[in-house]
Amino acid sequence: MPTTTPLFDTHAHLISDDWATYPTRPLQPDQPVPARPDFTVTGEALLAMMDARGVERACLVQRGQVYGYDNSYIIDSARAHPGRLHPVVILNADDPATPGRYRAMVAQDHVRGFRMAQFRPDHLDTGWLCSPEAMQVWRACADLGTTLTMILFVNQLPFLLPLVKMLAKMFPDLPILLDHGGMPFGMTQFEVGLARAAGEPVVMPGAPDFGIDATIALFEDVPNIHFKITEINFERLAAEDVRAARIVRRMVDSFGPDRLMWGSDIGQSMLWDYEQKIAMARAAADFLSEEEAGKFLHGNAARVYGLA
Repeated sequence: MPTTTPLFDTHAHLISDDWATYPTRPLQPDQPVPARPDFTVTGEALLAMMDARGVERACLVQRGQVYGYDNSYIIDSARAHPGRLHPVVILNADDPATPGRYRAMVAQDHVRGFRMAQFRPDHLDTGWLCSPEAMQVWRACADLGTTLTMILFVNQLPFLLPLVKMLAKMFPDLPILLDHGGMPFGMTQFEVGLARAAGEPVVMPGAPDFGIDATIALFEDVPNIHFKITEINFERLAAEDVRAARIVRRMVDSFGPDRLMWGSDIGQSMLWDYEQKIAMARAAADFLSEEEAGKFLHGNAARVYGLA
């Protein structure tokens, strides 16, 4: 187990304790204002946890379900701690003004990536990824050389994965990241709850492929697609009594050592504290060589986000 390799947390969510300055906001004007979470993860608190656990840098991924498209808290936090914290924003991909706004944020606010998300597993559409307006977001990210990240829900994988492959080949130099791996063991607790409420069994595919062969294996020849492993994955693996190192080794065998990275999902997934998340990340690298582990825990993220 690598215990001294520095870490790069690619998936940290912040929640301010200053609700007057950073109020909750809906994604759309006709939606209700979100309730405040019953916990906070401030930029200062995250840095203290990082410093205590050997995490050099983190990407601040916007909590869309809390702040909507108002990215001001992650941008302000990154500005206060340059070099340590790096914003990944969520903006409305259907808004024609978004590409210009994003270009300005990259230039002025040191934003390192754009996250596409629609947050509704029951919406089986593709427009949020490839509408004419969304395609201009892809073009902006490609022009700027910043990452484009997306979250795909499990019931959407059969039709979204082939679409993502097609889009990735249209922009072969654009780094694309699939949050929580884009495969069955990336099933969120929200999706698990929906399935159980509908009386559907939640059974994950078993060894040796863990469902990779039927899902993200189609990306083996698409080198600009990368995969994040987060607490979302660890929660499903723990529930199925599968050692995380096995699925990480399986993914490195399929995609090589340069396309996998770790993120904590702090501020969203709170089953384990940050110390436990770090221990699980390091344990997930148990079956990797020292070089492979270094790439998984730090190097790949630094390169993909242009911070190497």
